[in-house]
Amino acid sequence: MGVKNLWDILESCKKTLPLHHLQNKRVCIDLSCWMVQLQNVSKSHSCMKEKVYLRGLFHRLRALIAVNCTIVFVTDGSIPAIKLSTYRRHLNSGSEVTQDDRNLQNVTSLQRNMGSEFSCMIKEAKVLGMALGIACLDGIEEAEAQCALLNSESLCDGCFTSDSDVFLFGARTVYRDICLGDGGYVTCYEMTDVERRLGFGRNSLITLALLLGCDYSQGVHGLGPESACQIVKSIGENVVLQKVASEGLSFIKKKRSSKKQGAVSKCNNSKENSLDHDMNVNGSKHDSQRDDQHLQVIDAYLKPKCHSADSDAVHSHVLNSNELNQSTPFPNPKAEQQLALAQNPFQRAKLQQICAQFFEWPLEKTDEYILPKIAERNLRRFCNLRSTSSDLGLKLTLHKIPVKCPVSKIIKHRKVQGRDCYEVSWDDLDGLKTSIVPADLVESACPEKIVEFEEESAERKKQNHRKTRTKKSEKGSSVTEIDLKLQRLLLDIELESSSVHNASFSSNVEISESRTAAPEVDLTNQDLWHDPKSSDDISCNEVGPSTAKSEVIDLLSPSPPRQSRIVSKFPKSNGQCIDVIDLSESETDVSPEHKRKARELRLFLASIRDEIS
Repeated sequence: MGVKNLWDILESCKKTLPLHHLQNKRVCIDLSCWMVQLQNVSKSHSCMKEKVYLRGLFHRLRALIAVNCTIVFVTDGSIPAIKLSTYRRHLNSGSEVTQDDRNLQNVTSLQRNMGSEFSCMIKEAKVLGMALGIACLDGIEEAEAQCALLNSESLCDGCFTSDSDVFLFGARTVYRDICLGDGGYVTCYEMTDVERRLGFGRNSLITLALLLGCDYSQGVHGLGPESACQIVKSIGENVVLQKVASEGLSFIKKKRSSKKQGAVSKCNNSKENSLDHDMNVNGSKHDSQRDDQHLQVIDAYLKPKCHSADSDAVHSHVLNSNELNQSTPFPNPKAEQQLALAQNPFQRAKLQQICAQFFEWPLEKTDEYILPKIAERNLRRFCNLRSTSSDLGLKLTLHKIPVKCPVSKIIKHRKVQGRDCYEVSWDDLDGLKTSIVPADLVESACPEKIVEFEEESAERKKQNHRKTRTKKSEKGSSVTEIDLKLQRLLLDIELESSSVHNASFSSNVEISESRTAAPEVDLTNQDLWHDPKSSDDISCNEVGPSTAKSEVIDLLSPSPPRQSRIVSKFPKSNGQCIDVIDLSESETDVSPEHKRKARELRLFLASIRDEIS
């Protein structure tokens, strides 16, 4: 829960930052707060059965892994004695504060029920985190207090928690919420902003907890956040806790009564008396006992029970995780990196088993989700290694760096949601051949790979251009050759057609001439004499010495079919008439059948040209 209304007081200091802000940072996560958030999203029985809360945790972790954010789970230990009354109220086991709860010196901390449903959820989350290579630190009492200590000692860059009293334990940077949609973002609160904008330091926030109420104190009845803030500001950051230690909360009554002096004091005597009564109940009654409780609350925030920064627990779980992220390159960076990995290794087979058990995922689906993120994290660590070596003045080429670059080669340039990316192939990562990573990351980690990719792309373009030109020239030569053949074929067809028509024309002319000439008739043939038509024909023809050269006609062979022609008589000077045949244009034109075939042939050839070109 934390301090009542404290998030509302700190609202002006809230910042929304992109998820990429956590790149290469180290964060401690109050695991209980995250599980409560994920549990509230999926409260139904079916969601609990399908482990929706654990699936949400998995996607949060893989998003942080991709940006090389070093993660440390921090879990709650036993319940502090000063928090027992609040804890029992939350469990609805009793609304009254018992005498034992008031005598906190005689009460020890209470061990949590490790068999409860929520404790089982915490165990599942820890198992999942260990498979992903995430360290887990079990706190002595409050998890947010342990996170705050690690942050104040600069062992982590921030804390993920929704308990506002983390600031009272000394945290400097707090991430309250995380969202993976729209590229991902986090809500962040910086203690420097709280001090600068609101004028509240750690001592002032502890005093607000005493006035407004928190996990350790019920606060002052009838006192709102605005009044409490004004009172604390009026006293000052440096002396406010000393005033509480010396006077308790009685100074609050003095501050409020001083504001009501003057003309309105007489009208508000009854209200003031009632307020004084409330203050007496909560602040003045049993003064010595109340003052002792206030001092215990102050000590609980200033001196929480946590693992110290130099303890073995912190060193084994936190410091070794940080060594991996720092990536000190020389003299032997590879050995240091292997040592850090040995402390918190990524267990692929274990993760596949967990996802198959909890989510019923096949092995391939688990690899598809996590391996690209692991590969991107490795590339970011390699980038940090090169950056650190450059800062030290050791600007080595890619092939001279003792740690092998995880990228084998760049395959293709891509756009993902408007962002420039590269599809790359990986070395020494089982189960993953290629994936897509941001272009700026590749440029920072291994610019030599980009140069190789651009050179290969330029060479491929040249080769493709040459192949295109060769194909075009081959197509052009083949088209030219086909055109020549087609022209020859058409020419042959036309010549053949013209020769046929010329032969037909000459035969017609010969027939015409044979009619104008006097044919030789065998008068000894008796059949001619008996054929009246023949005799009529002979009698109608004039035979004379002036006729043209005679033509012998074979009467036994069948004569060609006669066509209707226009015949005109042309008189000569000697009185003889010559038959003249008028040839129409249809005699010299191509036959309809020939026209149809030629048209089909031209269409066919045109279709061939289109297909080739």
